[in-house]
Amino acid sequence: MRASVIINALVAVVVGFGSTLAIIVAAAQALGATTAQISSSVSAICLALAISATYLSLKHRIPMVTAWSTPGAALIAATDGSITFAEGVGAYIAVALAILLTAFLKPLTRLVERIPASIAAGMLAGVLIKFVIAVFDQAALVPALVLPLFGLFLVMRSFSPAWAVIGVLVAGTALVYGLDMAGPLPTDIGLTSYEFVMPVFDPAALIGLALPLYLVTMASQNLPGFAVLRGSGYAPPTASALTVTGLTSLGSAFFGALTTNMAAITAAICTGPDTHPDASKRWLTGPFYGFFYLILSLFGASLVALFAALPPAFIATVAGLALLSPLVGATATALKDEAGRVAAMATLCVTASGLSLFGIGSAFWGVLAGLAVIGMDALALRVRRARGP
Repeated sequence: MRASVIINALVAVVVGFGSTLAIIVAAAQALGATTAQISSSVSAICLALAISATYLSLKHRIPMVTAWSTPGAALIAATDGSITFAEGVGAYIAVALAILLTAFLKPLTRLVERIPASIAAGMLAGVLIKFVIAVFDQAALVPALVLPLFGLFLVMRSFSPAWAVIGVLVAGTALVYGLDMAGPLPTDIGLTSYEFVMPVFDPAALIGLALPLYLVTMASQNLPGFAVLRGSGYAPPTASALTVTGLTSLGSAFFGALTTNMAAITAAICTGPDTHPDASKRWLTGPFYGFFYLILSLFGASLVALFAALPPAFIATVAGLALLSPLVGATATALKDEAGRVAAMATLCVTASGLSLFGIGSAFWGVLAGLAVIGMDALALRVRRARGP
């Protein structure tokens, strides 16, 4: 056991929870949820993440961390308000059942498992580079906050890479309050109460929300999540992961929670060498990750307000600096095989571009671009062989 195992799990939770919580709240509000229902939904999904990440990591001895579907939340937040919260819950249940069905479709799981490591790593690098670049975007906007934290990170990393990010986290929190950049803190801390929601299965909501939510979750979350694990040298048990996330999604949906799926960005924080130099021991982050999310589930309402008090520039800086090392590792893996470098770079560039088509994010299209390059290279090789010397 190393301190970095606990630290990286904590950083992953802070980054995952703090950087996208606003989207989750906006999605619930778009469906007409009350304040109590929003708190219940946040707490329920935190509990689902705690259970799924802990179970999968313990069972498979792989750092398998889970997350909510951020693209899915963005999709819901963009709805026109014609879908009620109860109908949204019905759609969540339908998506959970579809994920469980997918777990038993072996052709799909085999397809995910056969993605080349260079493509998976290129996709991961394309996702991560946007977060690292965001640090310097924020430095131009809030130099008094970001530049001192970047300098501290460089100094601490030269002595102890494992403590560099937590140093930024602690010092940054103090600096936020020193610069008077924090919002109002919650006045009372209390346990969250869960609110059961009776689902309504409306055909329009199932077609207009459940179907695109399922496609976005699979293409923009689960596929990149499995690719992150492959890019870090692990063989993800896709069927098991889909089964567990499907079951936790099904149970938490009745309390208003969005779909649970494999994590990608936060997973990269937990799967790299900064977590533990021995890849066989990085799975230890899973139970700690689950523990921290369990705490969040207990105090969901208060912690929603607490994280909302932190400025976006601070969250972006912590996320970007935490993902710098995983970016280096992913890029090295992507370019390791000379024959696959063009395909890997195509994947990286398309993913980093932010391309979005049919509601599906750039990570999916990046993987398709890389596979297309590999396919064209293989076809050209066959043609040359057919023509002879």
